[in-house]
Amino acid sequence: MSSEEDWEELLKDHPVFSLPKSVSGPSGRGQESLNLSLSSLPDFVDFDPVDDKPTPSGRRQAIAIKDADLIVAVGSEIRIASLGDAKGARGSSQKSYKILHTPNIQFEIHQISLNPNGKLLAVAGAFQVAVIVLPRTGYNKLVTATVDCKSIQIGQYYHAADTSAPISKIDWHPWGQGGSTLLVMTVDGKLREYDMSVDADEPQQTLSFVPEKKKSSFDAEDAAEREVASFSFGKGKADWGPLTVYAVMRSGDVYAICPYMPKNASVPSTYVHALECYVSAKQEYLSSSSRGDLAGADGLTTLYDYQRKYVNALLKQLPPGTAWPATARLVPMHPPATVKNTPARQGPFLLQPSPRSLPGSEGGDATDIVYLSFGDDAAEESDGETERLGLVLVTFQDGKVDLYLDVEKVEARWEAKQQKSSGLPMLATYESIDLGIICTLKGATTSQQGKSLLDLVQGNHPVFLKDPIHEDTIYIYHAFGVHVLQLEPLLKGLAVALRNANDDSASSSSSLEATLTKVAQMDVQPILLTFSVEQQSSSPVIGVAVPNDVYLTYSIFILTSAMRMSVFPLNLRSESPYLVEQDTPLTELTQPTSRSVGVSAPPLPDPEPSMPNKSQLAIPEGPPAYVSLLEEPFKVPSAIARISGLPGNPRLSLPNNPNVTKGEFMITPDTLRYLGSVVEHFSAQIHDVQLAQRSAEARASLQEEEFKRQREKFGEILETARGLNTKGQAQIQRVARIQEAQRALFARLDRILQGLMAKASPELSENETKWFEELRRMKEEVVGAGKYDDRSLVARAKLLRREVDRLLPHLKEMKEKEEARKRSLAESREALGLSQAFELGKRSTEERTRISLMEAEILRLANILDMTLGRPPAMQAPDGEAKDK
Repeated sequence: MSSEEDWEELLKDHPVFSLPKSVSGPSGRGQESLNLSLSSLPDFVDFDPVDDKPTPSGRRQAIAIKDADLIVAVGSEIRIASLGDAKGARGSSQKSYKILHTPNIQFEIHQISLNPNGKLLAVAGAFQVAVIVLPRTGYNKLVTATVDCKSIQIGQYYHAADTSAPISKIDWHPWGQGGSTLLVMTVDGKLREYDMSVDADEPQQTLSFVPEKKKSSFDAEDAAEREVASFSFGKGKADWGPLTVYAVMRSGDVYAICPYMPKNASVPSTYVHALECYVSAKQEYLSSSSRGDLAGADGLTTLYDYQRKYVNALLKQLPPGTAWPATARLVPMHPPATVKNTPARQGPFLLQPSPRSLPGSEGGDATDIVYLSFGDDAAEESDGETERLGLVLVTFQDGKVDLYLDVEKVEARWEAKQQKSSGLPMLATYESIDLGIICTLKGATTSQQGKSLLDLVQGNHPVFLKDPIHEDTIYIYHAFGVHVLQLEPLLKGLAVALRNANDDSASSSSSLEATLTKVAQMDVQPILLTFSVEQQSSSPVIGVAVPNDVYLTYSIFILTSAMRMSVFPLNLRSESPYLVEQDTPLTELTQPTSRSVGVSAPPLPDPEPSMPNKSQLAIPEGPPAYVSLLEEPFKVPSAIARISGLPGNPRLSLPNNPNVTKGEFMITPDTLRYLGSVVEHFSAQIHDVQLAQRSAEARASLQEEEFKRQREKFGEILETARGLNTKGQAQIQRVARIQEAQRALFARLDRILQGLMAKASPELSENETKWFEELRRMKEEVVGAGKYDDRSLVARAKLLRREVDRLLPHLKEMKEKEEARKRSLAESREALGLSQAFELGKRSTEERTRISLMEAEILRLANILDMTLGRPPAMQAPDGEAKDK
């Protein structure tokens, strides 16, 4: 699949997207009941444990992609279709799908989640949870329309009773052993861990983000402060991030619990060693900096001692041979039991400065949270100038997205009665993004019933989805469409700011804050819009999936509540580090590309010129030899640049309401206003494209002119080179004549020197005569006085060589015989059987006993006869001293 039209044509009329019978059947409620409108708003807000309606209330994720298979949740059914078969059935009506037969699932499915190894599928309704074992490859070749699959009900005592709390989110832990650790978060703040390989009814661990209410005390907290909206796992490489769980309340408060590890986990061995180094560095820093303030360091000392015990317990679980540094491998581990106290709930986080609210909005509940971690691994290993940057994103019902910087890393803490935490953790508020939902609803008039369309925000539930390939891309889908958040310009700016702060030894926190205000904002782009101004309703998005398979095109699949699929092809980008080169000015990274209601970036002053590199050649002073017309590289205008591959204008996927669309088209003031805004937007885009075209044409003409100038310059250089070549021949001939004259001068110099030496010393001196005599004597000793001198060293060396060559074959033969004798002796010993060896040992023992008796008898007779005898042979020394005596 290389084009968008192919995917759209394949999935347009695919039967896997047919509506359930509860909606499209004779007794169904109709397709309009799935749309978000003022009449259907109560179905999107209220939770009924008895009658779980098919309306997309709360968090929805109805599609998933496993390899080349598309999994869709429709009502209480799980459908699966092969995209490869759909590609082969292009243009025909043979498109089909299979239904996973799961009798245990009798509830409307709102969320589905695929485990890391792709073998288990967790499904959740408003109150119940189940896990399905997915069929193996080849299920599509079965004749039957259903495929029998094993399904397990999860925690029936906690999630299937009438008094059960609604489910906020389900997710698989990435470090669960075998990918079987499922986490279920309920609205009451209980995060339960279920291990499919151990027990599906009872949780292995339970974390509480909401403390129990005391019956005898008055609590003035709002209900939204005690209801959890979502949770997310922390990230990191050499800190407590991977062992941290973040949760966001409906009020927007963020809490964290650390440390948390699954009961049966598979942890990278390198992370355990890195965590040990991190804790050791903390302890060393505390011991060196707290010498003057011992009272304030007691609490941190106790905390770091607990952390040291926890890390030591992890180190003891590592197998032998995993010393640092070593190749990373997954090691089975269990949570340490050395620290008896339970992990403490940390929070709520202080948001500094306080996030701003959207203009015209009364606020909304928080719906989802996601934690992101970025960093250049190569740069960290080489110089380690910056730590991995942590970001926290929180979205709200009114379309506001808050971006926080995790400047104070969360550390492991445990409950302690004596010592209370002196302060709350902090998140630095960077910016707040407006998705434009309030503006869209405000642009439409009130409904026929006189109600404001802003009430539809109560049925909105934005959800984050991380791109599986590019970590700096986040998708957020909601009841009014889908937006994409590009964090690349933001991350590059933050990396430059942190690097500059680290390079400046005299920098302070105020200078860092001043630098952060100059960093660019994230890029926000709408992909799909589902709100109809005419119908005053919207078709909520219930699922988004991005395949991560080499056999599928890198695309994004979007499914609405009307079971309408929209596909957008995406472009793969090269993995560029966020730490840019030193010569890159910060002004290139500070172009605002999103609508932000947070901190506004003031214009930057001109950057100071960088110091020249001493290793480079010094540029000569004076005017340059050639000045190019192309001073800066060409940058593609933003109007025509599509780095991600997404269209510049969002696509419309409006709800299909037959009661409204079956009549004639009615022009209303809302319609005219919408058309006017669209025309104005398109006119602005056309104008930008025209400006981009003029810029490109001007650049092209400038490049042509520069090409002509370079050709003329190269012609001049070529003529100069030819002139130098003509002059060079004469120079070569002149050099040859000089070399001949030089050789003649050297020969004359040798003759003159010999003549001078002969005049100065015509005869040899006494020392020279002795030296020459010694040389002749040494020559006779080595070579010999004559041709047949046997006493010379040369003749003796030849004789020794002939003798060695004569004896060497005999020595080799003797060596081979000795080796053969040893092998035969060893084989004879090995060939001796166990019974034979036992019999020989027995007889040897008997003979030794008889010899001992005879020796004793001879000694007794010698004493009787008064004779002196030597010691027996067994008692004699090895050197034969007894025999001499």
